[in-house]
Amino acid sequence: MLETLSLSFNELTGNIPGEIWNLSSLQLVYLGRNSFTGTIPPSIGNMSSLTFLYLGDNNLQGKIPIEMGLLSNLTFLNLEMNELNGEMPQSIFNLSRLETLSLVVNDLSGTIPFSINRRLPNLERLLLNTNRFSGRIPYSISNLSNLNVLDLSDNYFSGNIPISLGNLQNLKFLNFETNQLANDLSVNEQDFLTSLANCRYLKHLLISDNSITGLLPKSIGSGNLSTSLESFIALSCRISGTIPNEIGNLSNLIWLDLGDNELNGNIPPTLGKLESLQRLDLSGNRLQGSIPNIFCNLRNMYEARLSGNRLSGQLPICIGNLVSLQELYLTNNEFSSSLPSSLWSNERIQILNFSNNFFNGSLPYETGNLKGLTVLDLSENQFSGRIPSTFGQLTNLKRIALSNNKLQGPIPDFFNKFKALEYLDMSHNNLSGEIPKTLEMLAYLSYLNVSFNDLNGEIPNGGPFINFTTNSFRGNKDLCGASRFKFNACKPTELKSSRKHIFIRYILPPIGFIIFASIIVILFLRYPATTLMLPPSDSPLGLTHERVSYYELLRATNNLDEVNLIGRGSLGLVYKGIFSNGMTVAVKVFDLDVQGALKSFDIECQILSSIRHINLVKVITSCSNLDFKALVMEYMPKGNLDQWLYSQNYFLNIAQRLGIMIDVASAIEYLHQDNSSPIIHCDLKPTNILFDENMVARVGDFGIAKFLTNDRRMELTKTLGTIGYMAPEYGSEGLVSTSVDVYSYGILLMETFTRKKPTDEMFLGQLTLRSWVFGSLPNGIAKIVDFDLLNVDRENIRVKHEMLLTLILELALECTTNPPEERLNIKDVLVRLKKIKIIVQEQQNRSTLNE
Repeated sequence: MLETLSLSFNELTGNIPGEIWNLSSLQLVYLGRNSFTGTIPPSIGNMSSLTFLYLGDNNLQGKIPIEMGLLSNLTFLNLEMNELNGEMPQSIFNLSRLETLSLVVNDLSGTIPFSINRRLPNLERLLLNTNRFSGRIPYSISNLSNLNVLDLSDNYFSGNIPISLGNLQNLKFLNFETNQLANDLSVNEQDFLTSLANCRYLKHLLISDNSITGLLPKSIGSGNLSTSLESFIALSCRISGTIPNEIGNLSNLIWLDLGDNELNGNIPPTLGKLESLQRLDLSGNRLQGSIPNIFCNLRNMYEARLSGNRLSGQLPICIGNLVSLQELYLTNNEFSSSLPSSLWSNERIQILNFSNNFFNGSLPYETGNLKGLTVLDLSENQFSGRIPSTFGQLTNLKRIALSNNKLQGPIPDFFNKFKALEYLDMSHNNLSGEIPKTLEMLAYLSYLNVSFNDLNGEIPNGGPFINFTTNSFRGNKDLCGASRFKFNACKPTELKSSRKHIFIRYILPPIGFIIFASIIVILFLRYPATTLMLPPSDSPLGLTHERVSYYELLRATNNLDEVNLIGRGSLGLVYKGIFSNGMTVAVKVFDLDVQGALKSFDIECQILSSIRHINLVKVITSCSNLDFKALVMEYMPKGNLDQWLYSQNYFLNIAQRLGIMIDVASAIEYLHQDNSSPIIHCDLKPTNILFDENMVARVGDFGIAKFLTNDRRMELTKTLGTIGYMAPEYGSEGLVSTSVDVYSYGILLMETFTRKKPTDEMFLGQLTLRSWVFGSLPNGIAKIVDFDLLNVDRENIRVKHEMLLTLILELALECTTNPPEERLNIKDVLVRLKKIKIIVQEQQNRSTLNE
């Protein structure tokens, strides 16, 4: 007698077979995460034994049959993410044993009955978000004593928010966003917020996009909320007045969003007490004064949005203390100072937007330290002077906005190094000289504006310039170029001079370099002395213009003493070295007796000399003679991921592991998409994920990496990676493509959160790490993830931890599918991971229901 039918997470299509609805003995039905179409028939009412029904994430249409209300034993009903429409039958509220009801992301309408507490007394999770439900939220909902998840967002609910929500003693997640709700105007403060201070377990409170007026009550930082609340999202309400000092009592707050309200006054210094805070949004208010120095205590904050206020004065000198900061938005304020030098010490920063202020002074030389920067917007300020040469080290930049300043001098030649650059605006400055022809090399540049400067000479006409119009160049009276730019044609003498200039500036130096290099090679072959190749020009470790002899390398490692040994690989050993100037490095010495070691050395030299990214281990230089090959690299003092996962002395929580995997994905995205020829790492595994002093993850060991062929798809190789991490097509056929890295990344993602190696002895025969994870989702998440993750905060497992871990492992499964063309690309993986990192997301809330 069939009692359980489990077919979730497949690719089943067509209508659900009608025979299923007549199986009265069925108790558990899992048909979610497929592509079923058709309707839910009235015959579903025949399934009198049914206790669990999961039909979510399909393409089911039509109305929910009234007969659904006959399933008197049902405790779990999930119809989310379908195309169901019409009014929700009131008969569903007759399912008195129901504990979970999820109808999210459909086109359903109707109201919540006022007697819901009597009709569904056991309800624990009610998720109706992203539909067309309307009416009032009944006050009786506060009597559902078991309720822990309530999500009514993205609907048309109206009226006042019940003031008795504090009766929900087990409530963990509350989302009323994007409705037409209001607070009771007969009181001065948001009474429902005061009531919620009684909720002992409330972690996430979302009330954005409603008409919630009045002051933010002091009670927001009192009662149980002071220790329980992790997310408070009140974007685009009508909250006014000052931010109460009591907000600093929310000791576990991770995300605070009060943007687009009517707040005024100063930023309270007590905000600096929120040491767990990761995201802060106070933009679009009327805040004034300066940013308090205690703001620098927020060492875990990675995103801060303070734009659209009346903030003024100087930025805190200690702003460099925000070691986790990745995004900082200060646009449309009244700041009037130079930028503090400490700002440029944080290599993790990716986005700086300071536009529309009164910042002044020159762009500092230290700007080049921000190697991870992708967006820099300093427009509409009063910066002056030349663009510093170190600016050319910001090779990850995608958007540069320097317009409406007082910058002088030429447009530097190094802009062609910004291979990923899409947007460049330098208009309304005092720039002079010619537009560098090297800008034609920027394949992704879609917007250029250098108008209203003092530029002269010929406008380049190749590469992205074929898509630009006169609007990009107007206001420069001495420019000339093609007729479509609507400037005068260049005179022959100008053309000749320009070509001569190009020859001298861009062609002659490479020819001279080739001749010089040829002489060096001849001398080297004739006199094979031990030498050390010069490091890259942006080396951060001080060796830029020094040569280090083989003997100095031996002294740095105490003659390659085993005491300094920090790593072993199949092709050699890695030593810690300390040079006489105190600089600490890692020295990778290749064992030339091992087959493939010499080729591996050549590959790493070729690849590491041409790539720069904050999440890649940086090579400083290489030491090479006939009998000795070594790479000198940055020293990674915090070890590798393998040590952190499997040593009893270390522990990484969910947020830390997620951050590490985002770092790794960022590195792989750079290798795959930000180079002229995509680079495939081919050997992603925990021992190749290293950590710097700030626990920023760096991908290393490019010994078997491959450059893709010009068709950017795949190539063949006989060199294989590590067993357990190799994609099937790589291990069996030697096929290498970007999908190979995505597969390895998926295995690495599973290992990071399950703490199980793919070569663990438990994986025998047909059982693999992937099949083990696949067979355990969605209901066995607690059985497969690292026990330590679930042992951190047991009260938070079901709402927060299980939701995040399920999403992460589902993503890992998508990275490891077959055939390879169905795998995600790494860019999409990175986008998904960053969304997961934001604890409260609508899709995450829906996924909570699947456990």
